[in-house]
Amino acid sequence: MKLILEIEQEIDGRWLAEIAALPGVMAYGQTQNEAKAKVQVLALRVIADRLEHGEESLDIKNISFAAA
Repeated sequence: MKLILEIEQEIDGRWLAEIAALPGVMAYGQTQNEAKAKVQVLALRVIADRLEHGEESLDIKNISFAAA
């Protein structure tokens, strides 16, 4: 499973990272790396929650993140 991570800098200087394939999975950070780390953690939590509740049957042997 490859998740595409989109990142952009806001006008106020913060960085916003988002994974469009997982609606609502977005996070802010003071740096690019902080925003990336936060959104990756959130994505893994969302996937785990969906699996726990039987909402998705994903092949999660290999999860990777790629920048858009």
